Amino acid sequence: MPRCAISSCILLCLMASNSGPRPPPPPALRHTRRHQPPHHTHHKNTHHHHHPTPSDLLLYTKISPIGSSCKNYQNLLHKYMNCTPFTLCPNDSPLVEDLILRGCHPLPRRRCFSTTAAVIPALLPTDPFSPLPENIALPSHYSCNNFSCFAGLKSELGFNMQIEKTRFSVYKTDLDLPIPQLLQLAKSAKSVIRLAIDIGGGTGTFAAQMKLQNVTVLTTTMNVGAPYNDAVALRGLVPLHVPLQQRLPVFDGVVDLVRCGHAVNRWIPVTAMEFLFFDVDRVLRGGGYLFLDHFFSRRLDLEKVFTPLIGKLKYKIVKWAVANKTDSGGVKNMEVYLTALLQKPLITK
Repeated sequence: MPRCAISSCILLCLMASNSGPRPPPPPALRHTRRHQPPHHTHHKNTHHHHHPTPSDLLLYTKISPIGSSCKNYQNLLHKYMNCTPFTLCPNDSPLVEDLILRGCHPLPRRRCFSTTAAVIPALLPTDPFSPLPENIALPSHYSCNNFSCFAGLKSELGFNMQIEKTRFSVYKTDLDLPIPQLLQLAKSAKSVIRLAIDIGGGTGTFAAQMKLQNVTVLTTTMNVGAPYNDAVALRGLVPLHVPLQQRLPVFDGVVDLVRCGHAVNRWIPVTAMEFLFFDVDRVLRGGGYLFLDHFFSRRLDLEKVFTPLIGKLKYKIVKWAVANKTDSGGVKNMEVYLTALLQKPLITK
């Protein structure tokens, strides 16, 4: 019996489609088939033998698209889909992160059961800065097996709630835009901030601070090296497990603010960043704000590349502050930080 059985309903649909002309398979499926060995070939050298494509992957590409970049990572994709249907899914979170970060997203669905903690969750905390619970065992592929361990590591990771409670609330340099000042700027412009997206928001601290101001924020974050999505959810916030290259999963013109944190920086290819900024424009309402928070790049690149790129949006500049990045990497690479608040114009016909 094939490793991934086809349900009778879908099988009937596929059989019915054989009666007429068949459209060409999707690109991902065509590529998958090219990587299958011919049926009549018998490989004696197992080093060069290609494993057959998981049948659930073949089936899925018939009924739903998958990320176009998946075709470049067939071995990883096959490993991800090579699970026994109707049993527990493998513990392969690092593999999932690898595929998503390589642009293989959305991933195909799998017919297996996810593993969850054997703990009945408590009510969501009323204070999003209360310590993360200690009774949750984290997967073994992380360097820590509980949240207090992560809290004791670098403060930049965002798991120490005592430190996180102070973020976005104090003005220290021109690069800072505390939330009270942000809300006051919007109010002075006779605007309002109610709904927002935080791109690359880590453990969700910006969303937590905004929640205290009655603002709802969705946080996009990945679980690279640490359980960021888990932490966001445990704080009573909403994590979106999506990479930077994915179209934001909200409708056009429905949010008041989009913040781009450290994850949006000079290491993103310029073309990809341009698409990101125009997707931000898509979801922002007229009069909404784009908040670039400590965007870093080489000074020359900021002047020659990123400033003109940001200028393509034709947004009003509310704040624009540039300062040297003073850590060792910043000094070596002549990098600077940019913090900017830009307002989308009201477009009237």
